[in-house]
Amino acid sequence: MEQTLNALGGILLRGIPTLLLVIFLYFYLKRMFFGPLEKLLETRRAATEGARAAAEASFRRASEMAAQYEQAIRQARAEIYSEQEKMRRDWREEQNARVREARAEAERQVERAREQLTLDVADSRERLAAESQGLADRITERILAGSVQ
Repeated sequence: MEQTLNALGGILLRGIPTLLLVIFLYFYLKRMFFGPLEKLLETRRAATEGARAAAEASFRRASEMAAQYEQAIRQARAEIYSEQEKMRRDWREEQNARVREARAEAERQVERAREQLTLDVADSRERLAAESQGLADRITERILAGSVQ
């Protein structure tokens, strides 16, 4: 058994430099490779998170601007519709005023025509009365002239 322990001790003694080399290699790689790699990964993660946060903020700003734009469009449309409605009311009022004026003018013309017709009828009656009197006188003259012969 002693021989086995001696062999084992010899193996361990020969394995110490390998163990020291592995420990040295572990710390060396940790410092020279994994440390910078972790820093690089952390930098990338931070940049990715920053870019993601910036993209989200940009998206929120774009959404807010789109909402403001939509609101401005709605207000502009409402203003245009109200202006159009006001113009339609003004046009209707103007048209109604013109219709009223045309009716009044037509009524005045009808009244003037009636007055003129009344005057014409009166004048015609006077002429008829005068002519009928003249005819009656002529008829009477002929009748009397015929009875005298």
